[in-house]
Amino acid sequence: MKLLIVESPTKAKTLQRFLERDYIVRSSFGHIRDLPEKEFGVEIKGGKFFPKYVIPKNKRKVIFELKKYLKKAKEVILATDEDREGEAIAWHLKEVLKIENPKRIAFHEITKDALEEALKNPRQINLNLVQAQIARRVLDRIV
Repeated sequence: MKLLIVESPTKAKTLQRFLERDYIVRSSFGHIRDLPEKEFGVEIKGGKFFPKYVIPKNKRKVIFELKKYLKKAKEVILATDEDREGEAIAWHLKEVLKIENPKRIAFHEITKDALEEALKNPRQINLNLVQAQIARRVLDRIV
């Protein structure tokens, strides 16, 4: 079985219809971790910024469910949006779920053809986009 993780539950349902039975499509329901709500959440040392991520209570069930599917999956494909926010969500999924070498795909229309083309051309998580999102989130918190 191949596990495809997207951001939106609606998108997951649509994509599942396009794929063969050896795929299972699930949603992360957006971000699965963030800076804490009730504290600053950013440590500053020597001019460097270190975010402290936490898993919100409402995401623990999502993570638990995804971990169940991970145990059965031979391959994991992260199909979050192709912007810095989506890239960060893919990276957080990789980190929290301890996914080794996930495939990363992106597509710009929710069609069978676009999905099939994306699956033919996987890539790695773009760490430059992830770092850009982390910087943006830290700056938002500081301001």
